[in-house]
Amino acid sequence: MQWTAAAAAYVSLLFFVAGLAEIGGGWLVWKAVRENKPLWWAAAGALILIAYGFIPTLQPLEDFGRLYAVYGGVFIGMSFGWGYFFDGVVPDRGDVVGSTIALIGVYVILFWPRDEAQPADGGKGLV
Repeated sequence: MQWTAAAAAYVSLLFFVAGLAEIGGGWLVWKAVRENKPLWWAAAGALILIAYGFIPTLQPLEDFGRLYAVYGGVFIGMSFGWGYFFDGVVPDRGDVVGSTIALIGVYVILFWPRDEAQPADGGKGLV
């Protein structure tokens, strides 16, 4: 994949939308089950989680494992943001440091220069 500003913006937008869908859907189910919100909250959350499953397929990134590894780092930071804005939970220093480390990992994984001709198993015969 050739990185351009437009490609980076598109990839970032999809990560953000996927994060909103996964965190929001899970939050709705959590609220229904753990905090006795209406059952339709759980149903809505489940439908959002189903939609979330399709969002990553829109990514131009080719490697499923790498895509989800990067998404995991994005998810960490977004989860703390969600908790802050929707539940009033203030991240502590450990949360901020951990999220920062995860996001640095995201950038390393996503933008590390790779040889496009290299097989998925790194030439080790694992796949």
